[in-house]
Amino acid sequence: MGAPSVTDEKPENRTDGAERDKRQRMRSIAIAVALVVMALLFYAATIVRLGGHALNRPM
Repeated sequence: MGAPSVTDEKPENRTDGAERDKRQRMRSIAIAVALVVMALLFYAATIVRLGGHALNRPM
């Protein structure tokens, strides 16, 4: 009567699910790469802003 249930999957629906999972995985990888790049940019900007001798200070 209503919408088909999840257990009524046809082979083409499983393919769509696999494609959706692949797109989601690629999106997750892209987000992870973007976060790593942003962290490296912040690190580099901090080093540039503090100067090259920031690590050679007395403790």
